[in-house]
Amino acid sequence: MSNAVRLILAEPRVPNPPARVWRDWMVVAVVVFLSLVEQAVRPDMPWRPVAVVEIAVLIGCLLWRRTYPLATLAIGFGTTIAVDIVSLAFGVSGSVSPFTMAFVLLLPYSVFRWGSGRDVAISIPIAVTAGVVGLVRDPTTLFESTIGFAILSFPAALGASVRLWTTSREREVDQVRLREREQLARELHDTVAHHVSAMVIRAQAGRVVAATRPEAAIEALQIIEAEGSRTLTEMRTIVGALRERNEVDFSPQVDATDIWGLARSVAGEPSIEVHVLGDLGGVAPAVVGAVYRIAQESVTNARRHARNATRVRVDVTVDADQVTLSVRDDGEPVNSMRTLDGYGVIGMRERATLLGGSLIVGPASDRGWSVNAALPRRGVTA
Repeated sequence: MSNAVRLILAEPRVPNPPARVWRDWMVVAVVVFLSLVEQAVRPDMPWRPVAVVEIAVLIGCLLWRRTYPLATLAIGFGTTIAVDIVSLAFGVSGSVSPFTMAFVLLLPYSVFRWGSGRDVAISIPIAVTAGVVGLVRDPTTLFESTIGFAILSFPAALGASVRLWTTSREREVDQVRLREREQLARELHDTVAHHVSAMVIRAQAGRVVAATRPEAAIEALQIIEAEGSRTLTEMRTIVGALRERNEVDFSPQVDATDIWGLARSVAGEPSIEVHVLGDLGGVAPAVVGAVYRIAQESVTNARRHARNATRVRVDVTVDADQVTLSVRDDGEPVNSMRTLDGYGVIGMRERATLLGGSLIVGPASDRGWSVNAALPRRGVTA
């Protein structure tokens, strides 16, 4: 048994597949149209009412094949088996099932794409039984029978391939997010340690002067309160970042000077321009680190993928409530068709989300590619 088969049989049901999407309604519309055409061009079709019932059953199966893949396959193939057996018993010649019933091949795809391992195991004998009954009713040559079973197997193989690719990508995306959480936690470590050290020092100083200078003790308590509030905020971020992992290797974090260093980090075209409006000194270190990491990843992507770009501009704006980042290149216009986010974009979005911010990535209005992020100054997370 291959690793792919083992994975599908061991894999639980794909969580929360959409019940119905526009593609399902489009398929139903095509089936209904082709069914009407077939009814019109085949006046000699036997058991016409049976054909109408089969099409109606198929339509219901197509609409619910994502949510109940095994049930819809059992109903769809069970209907064809029953019709073949009855027509065989009555000696009806010719094809009873309409050609439109070929759309029933979408049901094996659905089971292997969204069903559980148990669903897959049960669906195989049902589909094989339908194929055998069809051959008994309408005998063919060995070559034609082989082609028929190959056609029946192809949708299942396609569904399994899509499932494996999707599962692999989801796991890789999870790994990217975990790495981003670990890196954020490392950068927050020094900040938390600084706050706690300041609280301890102020507490010691307040205890020394409490008897002779009560006002100094009150001032120390106020500072401790402020530092404690900031520490709790940073700790909530660390807890959120480490929710799925227990071990993190802490290392020093970046600061505002590293953002300016982006313009000097690379040589040649496209050139890198960095513009900072406002003071980053009062911004939470975690936010400064996030701005740098997002800008760094964006610049790297622009240098790798922007076509005929001569300049990449990095703009950081600091106001009273948030820090905004814009990275744009002047490369050729980019196709606006939706594509899957790369792992770098997923990591940037994860970091922005952890800090309570947002990230928008896509083609610029005129030409090139743009990355826009907005982060709260204090990095407060939900």
